[in-house]
Amino acid sequence: MLSLLWLVVNGTVFPVANIFALRERLMQFSGVLAIGAMSAAMILAIRPRWPEARLGGLDKMYRLHKWLGIGVLGLAVFHWLWSEGPKWAVGAGLLTRPARGPRAEITDPVLQTLRSFRGTAEEIGLWAFYALVVLLLIALVKKIPYRWFRYSHRLIALAYLALAFHAVILLDYAMWMTPLGVVLAVLTLAGAYAAVLSLVGRIGAARRVTGQIAEMRNYPGVHSLETVIELGQGWQGHKAGQFAFATSDRIEGAHPYTIASAWDPANPKVTFISKELGDHTTGLVDRLKVGQKITVEGPYGCFTFDDGLPHQIWVGAGIGITPFIARLKDMAAHSPMQACPEIDLFHTTREVDEDALERLAQDARAANVRLHVLIDDRDGRLSAEHIRRTVPGWRGASLWFCGPIKFGAALRADFAAEGMAVDQRFHQELFEMR
Repeated sequence: MLSLLWLVVNGTVFPVANIFALRERLMQFSGVLAIGAMSAAMILAIRPRWPEARLGGLDKMYRLHKWLGIGVLGLAVFHWLWSEGPKWAVGAGLLTRPARGPRAEITDPVLQTLRSFRGTAEEIGLWAFYALVVLLLIALVKKIPYRWFRYSHRLIALAYLALAFHAVILLDYAMWMTPLGVVLAVLTLAGAYAAVLSLVGRIGAARRVTGQIAEMRNYPGVHSLETVIELGQGWQGHKAGQFAFATSDRIEGAHPYTIASAWDPANPKVTFISKELGDHTTGLVDRLKVGQKITVEGPYGCFTFDDGLPHQIWVGAGIGITPFIARLKDMAAHSPMQACPEIDLFHTTREVDEDALERLAQDARAANVRLHVLIDDRDGRLSAEHIRRTVPGWRGASLWFCGPIKFGAALRADFAAEGMAVDQRFHQELFEMR
């Protein structure tokens, strides 16, 4: 949209006068795209409600946020190279800067004010660019511990405000009076609001409630912990398959967990099942205590099994079984009041805890769901072919997957090759917040 508006206003991106005219035009164009994309990323970072359903859930919003950030990184580097490259070439004697003619007198007081800040904006923009590159690389390198990423990522809001100032001062003044300028102004103001909200720690504040741990159950065979949290006032309820952010340590901050329980307004509780997969969840069983205060924020997500089809196939790989446990409990609690589709649930796992598997089997029986458990060492790895062989009517079903992203992508590609309309019938939770 910004590129089209640019072309409407400017007609072209590439003037032919000389390389310095080209430099100016490309810096303006890349700057517009960069601040626009970064503004959109900042808006998505505050977890707004209105685009969640349109984008397919917060997990999809964060995927878009991530790729906007990667795009901003590329655009910012491109912008910087065109800013500095010709200067280097002049210094090396490879280019000659064209002589400047007399400048027209500036009588517009707004333009005079903007021009007076030009040098400051250039200097701030340069240092903000360096900071942004470092902060985005920290965000992308997953080996860096989450707590470091969390605090460093918040600093991106400061870099954004500096770059927004840079853009406002240095954008061609005449463009602010065009549709492109109006759109860019709205995006920048919204991005600045989101940046301030991030800096003061108010992202998701309207969805936060305080609770305390009521029960804990450890499953050592699968290195998982089930935590039941009794919620205080303010929780608006949730659908099976959604997730929430839970904070047990303010220094560590909030972490996302799929909700593994049905909602009962008369008994306001949520259950989380966490697996020892990272630096935070490892050892969680020793850090949490019954009675401990927990802040819960949510619910989020659109992985809610609402497709209206008469047959569904569920695939929960490892800890990805969690949203299906919530749906099983919800179906058992409300049956026969609600009509439920025919369901085949596949649970594939490397690790085994007999107590956990028995509880899953009980939940499946109570919800009248066919359960297929595959242990890797005993049954081999689950494949799309195995699912189709087990469920002959798969062509009339939808498939709901939660588990490792690469495994889900492989299943999706396999079913697409066999004719499934995966855009409408393959639902995958991209449970990756970084």
